[in-house]
Amino acid sequence: MAERNQHIVLSDGGWAVRGKVVSAPVRSELVLLAPFFARPDPRGNPGRYAKRDVVNAIFYVVKGGIPWRMLPLDFPPWDTVYDHYRRWNQRGVWEQALDALNGQARQKQGKHQHPTYALVDSQSVKTQYASQDRGLDGGKKVKGRKRHIATDTLGNMLTVQVHAANIADTSQGGDVCGQVAEKYDSIEAFSGDQGYSGTTVEFVENLLGLRIDIAAKPSPEFKVIPKRWIVERTLAWLGGFRRLAKDFEILTQSAENMIRIAMIKITVAKCL
Repeated sequence: MAERNQHIVLSDGGWAVRGKVVSAPVRSELVLLAPFFARPDPRGNPGRYAKRDVVNAIFYVVKGGIPWRMLPLDFPPWDTVYDHYRRWNQRGVWEQALDALNGQARQKQGKHQHPTYALVDSQSVKTQYASQDRGLDGGKKVKGRKRHIATDTLGNMLTVQVHAANIADTSQGGDVCGQVAEKYDSIEAFSGDQGYSGTTVEFVENLLGLRIDIAAKPSPEFKVIPKRWIVERTLAWLGGFRRLAKDFEILTQSAENMIRIAMIKITVAKCL
């Protein structure tokens, strides 16, 4: 691999961690990786290119923000890389990997594997193309989509939803909280800003039977709001990936998985 790409691709340690979170203790890094990216049907041609090189190419696209067809020759052919990306999208591989990595990252920092508190926030971004589900966020004057995420108190992303920007936070927040509560039965409470007052509060308290803490309205001078900065920091982390500078994806599912891939890259570093 060319020297210019070494800061983007996975190290040997990072590659081993990714295999470790989805399989039982094994003998080698190759065996650690195989169960995770193995094909559902082992019959047929095993493939010409190593799965590690394919994953590194996908990370390169997300980090560098380049079109698939502009992948450097250091990597497998772009159509091979995209085909793997599409298939792993359909199988839900990225979400499974991120959930497993989150548990390991929490345990390494002395926390229980499953979170008990979640923070919810959204970010409006412009779309590049006439893509699925986009609208105008009147408050922020952004025509595009919203990235709705929930994190734990360490900043690990628990779930993500991408939807039209004209949908209010309080209208979509209940669905986001419900998705987190369904995935983690350990969740006891949520945190949101003033945008989640009303519908989301009623949904969480009446239908989920949980508590949601609404942050106080910020004062005119700058002041760090307790806990709220954690989810905002996670959104800032995502800003380091050029593919996420705008929403370049046609489908919302692909947009969600691009965010998950960026968070996998971030969370792998926490597990080393």
